[in-house]
Amino acid sequence: MDSWVRMLFLIACIVPALVECKVRHYKFNVVLKNTTRLCSSKSIVTVNGKFPGPTLYAREDDTVLVKVRNLVNHNVTIHWHGVKQIRTGWADGPAYITQCPIIPGQSYLYNFTITGQRGTLLWHAHVNWLRSTLHGAIVILPKRGVPYPFPKPDKELVVILGEWWKSDTEDVINEALKSGLAPNVSDVHTINGLPGIVSVAYTSGKTYLLRIINAALNEELFFKIAGHLFTVVEVDASYVKPFKTDNLLIAPGQTTNALLNTDQNSGKYTIVASTFMDSPVVVVDNLTATAILHYIGTLATFPTVLTTPPLRNATQVANNFTKSLKSLNSKKNPANVPLTVDHSLLFTIGLGINPCPSCTAGNGSRVVAAVNNVTFVMPTTALLQAHYFNTQGVFTTDFPGNPSQVYNYTASPPVASSQTTNGTKVYRLAFNSTVQVVLQDTGVIAPESHPVHLHGFNFFVVGSGVGNYDPKTDQSTFNLVDPVERNTIAVPTGGWTAFRFRADNPGVWFLHCHFEVHTTWGLKMAFLVDNGKGPNESLIPPPNDLPKC
Repeated sequence: MDSWVRMLFLIACIVPALVECKVRHYKFNVVLKNTTRLCSSKSIVTVNGKFPGPTLYAREDDTVLVKVRNLVNHNVTIHWHGVKQIRTGWADGPAYITQCPIIPGQSYLYNFTITGQRGTLLWHAHVNWLRSTLHGAIVILPKRGVPYPFPKPDKELVVILGEWWKSDTEDVINEALKSGLAPNVSDVHTINGLPGIVSVAYTSGKTYLLRIINAALNEELFFKIAGHLFTVVEVDASYVKPFKTDNLLIAPGQTTNALLNTDQNSGKYTIVASTFMDSPVVVVDNLTATAILHYIGTLATFPTVLTTPPLRNATQVANNFTKSLKSLNSKKNPANVPLTVDHSLLFTIGLGINPCPSCTAGNGSRVVAAVNNVTFVMPTTALLQAHYFNTQGVFTTDFPGNPSQVYNYTASPPVASSQTTNGTKVYRLAFNSTVQVVLQDTGVIAPESHPVHLHGFNFFVVGSGVGNYDPKTDQSTFNLVDPVERNTIAVPTGGWTAFRFRADNPGVWFLHCHFEVHTTWGLKMAFLVDNGKGPNESLIPPPNDLPKC
């Protein structure tokens, strides 16, 4: 923390009447825990022996200090997914992007301030596939005295959706990379770490705020409760215009806050989490996770009210949900959508096939993924460190802003070559420039949905459609008034999504698919945002305990 920031922080602490000063301290010990699911046991990587991990609580504008000690035989980093990390990119967490990993036996203090954010986010490991068990919730409460922009709930509950493999997930992906083929899918979905029938007690006549997180590695999930409607009030820690629905759709890395009124007859009601995947060639985990909403006072002999989850390929159900999301756009919570654009970018995202002589199972080839046909190669020095210290040879700034070849992106069969190029490339942005990114799915190998996450920023989802994006006709349909504000967006199968953001946060910021398999295969890139003018617009110096490569 530089001297200027220290002085401001000291002033805030000395004058509490003007600024509420709160520092939250957490200790995250990364340890192994023997855990049994589906009648088999394995040792999993956890924080403090808990799965899911502990919930991190804070208020808007609090400073958070998390001491992470690595007590396992894996390299570890923790990403605070959705926290903007204003000028504190050193605390963002993605391995080899903003920091080198915490090696076994070492520790690192993540130090960041939650500026202008409130709602539900998540934290998770950001190295290899460790986030399958190394994850938890972040609950950011409004400032004291600031109410929610919806009826105050009687109680709040965290619901974390996930996946479970009987095998070690590091073995799963390593075997896949060795073969060149896709990895095995999970064995079951989980609700708060459990796959089976778990009973949750609710009091009749109350309003509950459910903070729902999709921590799964590779699958978008529907969430439904028999006989009940949700009122959606927030996604990705951004308020939305409330709307009612019986189904939620949450992609990996996304969060949804929904009000649930326990207004039904006393009884037991099924809770289900099931896969959404409308690409016909993708293999998924088809096992539905279940739990029971149990009204307090209900006799054990009462029958359980069942519900049928949407079909796996229920595209219309998914579209109905996503199209209902609009920013609250009130006086206190405005939607500051950039109306002009300095950088208009078109990123094709999809799969490819590259030569791999050692991949015998893949007949000498391996499946890869790419953005604008560039399969990202992870460096061995963190990009942010290389940028800050002007280290040469780590990355280049020539990431293409548009596809090198224009073709019918969603054609089937594809009309483009399936081979990609390799590179560690970033796209450079001047401080405070405005950016429009159109993410275009491709039919190379097969069209598929991609939940894409941008670190360091929220963005406004101004448009989406099926087929190829046409700037001449599609841009006129953009919502520039109240588009939903997110940090992770699911690009539709065989379609496109457009978002806008202002590059007002200096540093190096990762953009990648939040299907972990696609990230591993190379569907990722980074934006490099230069410093602006003065300390308020500049990246702070790295902390003394920043891990070394």
